[in-house]
Amino acid sequence: MKISTKGRYGTRAMIDIAENYSSGPVSLRQLAERQCLSLKYMEQIIPLLKSSGLIRSARGARGGYVLAKKPREISLRSIVEALEGSWSLVDCVDDPALCDRTEECGAYDVWNDIQAAIYKILDSTTLADMTARRKKKAKAAASRKQS
Repeated sequence: MKISTKGRYGTRAMIDIAENYSSGPVSLRQLAERQCLSLKYMEQIIPLLKSSGLIRSARGARGGYVLAKKPREISLRSIVEALEGSWSLVDCVDDPALCDRTEECGAYDVWNDIQAAIYKILDSTTLADMTARRKKKAKAAASRKQS
């Protein structure tokens, strides 16, 4: 299981939009510039987040994208699944009917436990948590640079 650049960059974009939650819409250009990504790549990511109901667009001269929910109501799992689709460590964990050996398989329970642990972390980590972590890390990095 590997999260692609689409998943990583889309998560960064969501953190950026969350950091501007009370300031209003964030333009695609602003997102691309602040995240050091091409506008073209951002244009591929944003529709996935919008169609999943995580963000919405705001029209007008100061238009852009805003969160569709409060940052504390958006889980990392919902972001990753919007960008990556449904995924699991092995196919049989999502659909045990794919394998006729699931009931006696010694590895199945381990794969299932790993998947459950991953989902627990993804479900319990919110956009608000990630925004707070980013701010804390940025502050610590700025402090190290000053010393």
